[in-house]
Amino acid sequence: MLDVLRARLVTLPRFAKRLILVLADVVMLGAALWVAFALRFGNWTPPRVLDEWLIAFSAPAVAIPIFFTMGLYRAVVRYLPERVIWTIVKAMTLAAVVWVFVAFLSSLTGRVLIPRSVPVIYWALGIMLVAGSRFAAKAILWPSIPRAALTRPAVLIYGAGEAGTQLASSLRSTYRIVGFIDDDPVLHRREVAGFRVYPRAQLSGLIRNHGVKQIILSMPSLTAARRREIVRSISGHGVKVQSLPGMTDIASGKYLVSQIREIEIDDLLGRSSIPPDIELISAMIAGRTIMVTGAGGSIGSELCRKIAASGPQRLVLFEANEFALYSIDKELSERSEITCVPILGSVADARAVRRALTTHGVQVVFHAAAHKHVPLVEANALEGIGNNVFGTRTVAEAALAHGVRDFVLISSDKAVRPTNVMGATKRWAELIVRDCAHRARVEDTGQRFCSVRFGNVLGSNGSVVPLFKQQINQGGPVTITDPRMTRYFMSIAEAAELIVQAGALSEGGDVFLLEMGEPMLISDLAENMVRLAGLTVRSPHTPDGDIEIVAIGKRPGEKMFEELFYDPAKAIRTRHPKILRGTPSRRDHDRLAPSLARLAEALEREDEPAARAVLFDLIAKADNGQRAQDGQPHTDEAAQ
Repeated sequence: MLDVLRARLVTLPRFAKRLILVLADVVMLGAALWVAFALRFGNWTPPRVLDEWLIAFSAPAVAIPIFFTMGLYRAVVRYLPERVIWTIVKAMTLAAVVWVFVAFLSSLTGRVLIPRSVPVIYWALGIMLVAGSRFAAKAILWPSIPRAALTRPAVLIYGAGEAGTQLASSLRSTYRIVGFIDDDPVLHRREVAGFRVYPRAQLSGLIRNHGVKQIILSMPSLTAARRREIVRSISGHGVKVQSLPGMTDIASGKYLVSQIREIEIDDLLGRSSIPPDIELISAMIAGRTIMVTGAGGSIGSELCRKIAASGPQRLVLFEANEFALYSIDKELSERSEITCVPILGSVADARAVRRALTTHGVQVVFHAAAHKHVPLVEANALEGIGNNVFGTRTVAEAALAHGVRDFVLISSDKAVRPTNVMGATKRWAELIVRDCAHRARVEDTGQRFCSVRFGNVLGSNGSVVPLFKQQINQGGPVTITDPRMTRYFMSIAEAAELIVQAGALSEGGDVFLLEMGEPMLISDLAENMVRLAGLTVRSPHTPDGDIEIVAIGKRPGEKMFEELFYDPAKAIRTRHPKILRGTPSRRDHDRLAPSLARLAEALEREDEPAARAVLFDLIAKADNGQRAQDGQPHTDEAAQ
């Protein structure tokens, strides 16, 4: 009998189930008020006249709208949590108070005496009946649900399609599936795979009533723009947002439908996805011997992964950090189709660089080795100059001397009008590479030297993303330098892919600029990361939030706003929509050699003020020449 009743109730539409609850509450609350009067007066005669019936059912007439407002009819009885009792207590308290006001302000007081004890008795009976009826129904109609199932993490699945139903089936043994969220109105109030489908508008109530702490996106074929819009709309509810892998990864067998992943901050960058130009990548990599300096760093290691997947003849890993070299070599050596040669050495060691190039017949060099952390390089200027400037000169001149066909320098947006040592050393590195390209052109060697300039990459060594993650895991606060500070961001994988393609587009002496989209406020980045962790931001408007974001002020050498171009209007489009070519600049090769000599002397004397003066003097002259060529006002000082 119970099985038949349970089956019928489960298949009823949501409206019918809600109507049953409402009717039950009407009867129970009317009975509770009648019992309250009966206990007070000792008269257990049932209502017989219209006035007595009106008095009995005045209570549910007041209470039912309040119950609706407080969400008592949105909760699913089958998975009713114990904490709903507190909601019932609050709703019943408000209902009793409002009924007293209604009773005393209406004609009821003229028809019957209402002692002060009646509302109290009604309140207590109402709580027992409303709460007791729900938990009794849950225990009687669904006795097979073990208590352990109710303590499992409650999750909502966003997307009631085929992938969502497969996911629900695979997760139901370890999670309590509250239901599906879907934007298709045809599916609303229906059941898919035994679970109710809700519109997004009910998300807040579902999270509150069921204690949902996790939402899983189950739409692997979703466009990037649509995914960003959905994630932004649900990440502000204090829940953790996860996702199925992309359809390509599922189809290739890399992931199973049951394998969920974290939503990364990359998913919220707002960047459109452009398929790589396979022809460019193949022309740069296939069948050639490639050397990557700084191969164990964040950019260098991702470059190595992209290169390894594109069929090189050999990949030479040049790295000064022993553990970083061991890690990337171990990872790539597990691929049987790639030959890796790990070389432990510094780019400032000319003999080690020459030996690596000649021994292995290197044809392409990606120079990613550099000190990039702005405050650290600012505090250790001589070391930064030695590694970033003279290390680049060593590798570039060795590549020129030993016939390397393609040389690509990994530069930075901080090289544009630099205000710090790191940015200035990167600008010098660009000038050194441009000088080598000029010499190759004069000698007609056919070699191509270029630089690729871009902004911050998310998750790189020393970036704010790992720092923010650590601070969030520790309970905060998350520290930012200035709420107004903006930066350009892209993912490491996208940057590495574009670097390889930019190298193939080189004509010699180019400075390529990767299209970075719109700059992002660092404060927005921090807030998004807090929300993706399933937490809320504490602020004057939300004092009960989980994580506070604190501004600590700019660090030495930092800009408020970064820029990629001296004159964005004069950037030249290439065949790839995300790769631009900088305006060809005036040649200042006669200035570079004497400036390098003076800089080397300052380093030899360990004279940091003199080294800084030489460093920024050459940049000021080179940038003034660039501005004069672009028709911009001339100045004798480096632009800030």
